[in-house]
Amino acid sequence: MYEILKKEELSPHVYAMEIAAPRVAKKAEPGQFIILRVNEEGERIPLTIADFNCETGRILIVFQVIGASTMELAALEAGDSLLDFVGPLGHPSEIRKLDGTMVVVGGGIGVAPTYPIARAMHEAGNKVIAIMGAKTKDILIMEEEMKAVTDEVLVMTDDGSYGIKGFVTNAVEELVRRGEKIAQVTAIGPVIMMRSVAEATRPYGIPTVVSLNPIMVDGTGMCGGCRVTVGDETKFACVDGPEFDGHAVDFPGLMSRQRMYRDLEAVEKEHVCRIGLGRK
Repeated sequence: MYEILKKEELSPHVYAMEIAAPRVAKKAEPGQFIILRVNEEGERIPLTIADFNCETGRILIVFQVIGASTMELAALEAGDSLLDFVGPLGHPSEIRKLDGTMVVVGGGIGVAPTYPIARAMHEAGNKVIAIMGAKTKDILIMEEEMKAVTDEVLVMTDDGSYGIKGFVTNAVEELVRRGEKIAQVTAIGPVIMMRSVAEATRPYGIPTVVSLNPIMVDGTGMCGGCRVTVGDETKFACVDGPEFDGHAVDFPGLMSRQRMYRDLEAVEKEHVCRIGLGRK
């Protein structure tokens, strides 16, 4: 059993949990993910690692309550335990000294997994700029943490309630206009956002990495649920990724697969909500 050591609500329906998982933390690297299960009847939930500490044996996960399984996870408190917590899975981010600036782009809760990547790239001697996007100020997360490990943070909000009004792609374009020598962009967030970032960097030939979290079951490449087309090849996000060349990903196909179970997820969420309200 994996104990929840700390739980915090970062913004409405977005939670951070510190999990006691010493063996996972000892091997974890930026860019990797875990798969957890709340209980024996629970769904397997893949989450990219938001932070890790091999000395204390703690793993930080950040998740948004969307469906039935994340509702069950959010109902747990510090002191409760998870049944399964498997990882680290997937290939880690390539951390190296670049010939230019490293830009990490996080949209929504996608900000969380960009944090260990930004920190590691900064420790490798790179200039790191973080672009953080949110619909409104209320749902922006981890701004202070990101400021501590980067050279500059640009905050974008859709409604202009904080930072600069606009989208993360506007910030990428602004960096190009001001003459920033961008060696790499790593974008993590909603699929539509990652696609937009990849299209924004394509005309400039800026290498762009995206982290994909498609439908996933076993995390070992056996089920095939996380398959995605990259270039002319079929890849499996769990074992070949989760990071891929953003300019080669078939985003329309990926988005179509992400919608496959939307109706069933809505029904299950309503079922859980009725239980939570004590309805029959």
